Amino acid sequence: MIELIIAQTHENRPLSTAAILDVFESVNWLQQQRNQPPLFHIQLINESQLSQQLRPHLILIPAFTSHHIAQSLDANKGFIPWLQQQYQRGAAIGSFCSGAFLLAATGLLNGKKATTHVMYADAFSTFFPEVTLCKEAVVTHDNNLYTSGGATCSFHLMLHLLEQYCGRQMAIQIAKLFSIDMDRHQQAYFAGFQPRKNHNDSLVKEAQLQIEDQYMELATIDELVKKMPVSARNFMRRFKQATGVTPISYLQQTRIEAARRLLEQSDASITDIMYQVGYGDMKSFRQLFTRIAGLPPKAYREKYGLTTSAEVSAAVR
Repeated sequence: MIELIIAQTHENRPLSTAAILDVFESVNWLQQQRNQPPLFHIQLINESQLSQQLRPHLILIPAFTSHHIAQSLDANKGFIPWLQQQYQRGAAIGSFCSGAFLLAATGLLNGKKATTHVMYADAFSTFFPEVTLCKEAVVTHDNNLYTSGGATCSFHLMLHLLEQYCGRQMAIQIAKLFSIDMDRHQQAYFAGFQPRKNHNDSLVKEAQLQIEDQYMELATIDELVKKMPVSARNFMRRFKQATGVTPISYLQQTRIEAARRLLEQSDASITDIMYQVGYGDMKSFRQLFTRIAGLPPKAYREKYGLTTSAEVSAAVR
């Protein structure tokens, strides 16, 4: 039997813990329906119950409720040496969404791949620069360490674990039971552009405002740079240091974010939207949109665009 521990961390998200329990208890239920023994022995363990006598095969860390990551890490520092020791003993460890911060705080992810909720990606990179963040990945698996992206990506990690521990057929059965698509490989299309603005460089803040106000008219970023009262090299360095991205990337992501909103909220043609956000070549626009948003414009609209009442009626007939 597989010994599974779900870490009851301080400030853990109850919905995350409940989803983990639901999936793995469902595996045992399916086994019971076939008159077969359960595959998992499941324990929920809080910090006061940590013990070296516990010998889990798999430890799962749910997401946090708090957005104050430093506070959550401090509250859960008692888990860190125990997780390190259990990993050295051979236990696999998986984290869900923001739970990746606690796994990374152990140092076990240094030099390894990981993912987290796309909204926490910049903070994760700042906290843990030695971890190879794959921010668009739904699931990562590197040397017995597993991580997942935000929210429903948790189910994809659980399916991955079930395939590893119980075989693909069990993973497929759980996917059907919970109505989970098994073919999601990236989470870029869930992200929106949330530029970093909590910095103290007033020149960069002014440049950010100008890009956001004039992205449709700016032919090139050089137009903006020429207006800055510092050298181009100094401006580029300061902008990247303050925002985490280059000025050209900031302009591109601002335009693509505007295109996302238009695809979601309007019925304008993709060609019209391309022109509205400042591009004139469809091939280049499509390639850039796909790289940043994770889907081509047409597919993005099909997933998130307006649905007419006629389409709804047709779908339910």
